[in-house]
Amino acid sequence: MSEQFSGTTEVQARQRFDEAALQRWFAQAVDDGAARSLRISQFKGGQSNPTFLAETPATRYVVRRKPAGALLPSAHAVEREFRVMQALGATGVPVPRVYALCEDASIIGTTFYVMDFVDGRVLWDPHLPGASSDERAAICDEMNRVLAALHAVDPLAVGLGDYGRTGNYMGRQVDRWTKQYRASETEPIDAMEQLIAWLPAHLPPQATTTIVHGDYRLDNLVFAHDTPRLVAVLDWELSTLGDPMADFAYHCMAWHLAPPFRGLADLDAKAMAALGLPTEQAYVDAYTHRRGLPTVDPVHWRTYMAFNLFRAAAIAQGIMGRALAGNASNAHALDAGKQARALAELGWAQVARD
Repeated sequence: MSEQFSGTTEVQARQRFDEAALQRWFAQAVDDGAARSLRISQFKGGQSNPTFLAETPATRYVVRRKPAGALLPSAHAVEREFRVMQALGATGVPVPRVYALCEDASIIGTTFYVMDFVDGRVLWDPHLPGASSDERAAICDEMNRVLAALHAVDPLAVGLGDYGRTGNYMGRQVDRWTKQYRASETEPIDAMEQLIAWLPAHLPPQATTTIVHGDYRLDNLVFAHDTPRLVAVLDWELSTLGDPMADFAYHCMAWHLAPPFRGLADLDAKAMAALGLPTEQAYVDAYTHRRGLPTVDPVHWRTYMAFNLFRAAAIAQGIMGRALAGNASNAHALDAGKQARALAELGWAQVARD
């Protein structure tokens, strides 16, 4: 599976742009070495914003742009990605260095930004095949540590006090993703309708507001080649100010998803222990301990999970919509979009337990 999404390939025909115009801009705004040579290839991974490797004679950079064509409202916010990574650069949260944001559509057709290429490992399978049990445990603990560190950053102190609204994060998210789902709906999904009706009246209270990543999962992280150390958190498109527990619960969906999803639900506690992987409860306990939080109410936790599975289903439906419209950034977008129904049904199953 990782081979489908790892590495680069030639720029896809539907994603091509004026590379000479980018080279001229690059030489002025980022690296004058680009005037001699700028080689462009496209990363295989990513379902939302097309992402490219830009190589000058001395350095490798990443160019991340909005897709071409009609886009859903507020989607593909590469400007926000640029801003949040720029703000977090001076914190303990590992992010790539960002260089420049270009909102002039005349250059390559859409807004884009440039950041460092961070050399490291992107791990796609949460079973972490090929790793030792000690390394698996260390990788999981590092993911937990960095997300807790993000949620400990003071938004005001890093200039992100206005990065989103405070309070009612989950309620606003349910409203937003319901609208996004409706805008890209291709078939009726009963479980999605049930979640849309049930969630607004059953959301847990929001205790605090922090910076939230919005899509913190294994394959959006870059680890060092030789240690289980996180060197970069990528894909900040869905970041905002919000409820850190909802953000953490999204990350924990891996324990509720089984193949063909990239998840761990096919393993029982004994199998996890043998592999060096924590149970969901142990992972939640490690996070709450790091942040000095009380034990999470089990009913609230299932609601957080139902909310995030609903949100993931809406995102998958959006991918399906882009695939059918012909402006998806990834050749596997149609397969990803077909996951909407299964995700919604898993979400409603969380509710049905109560």
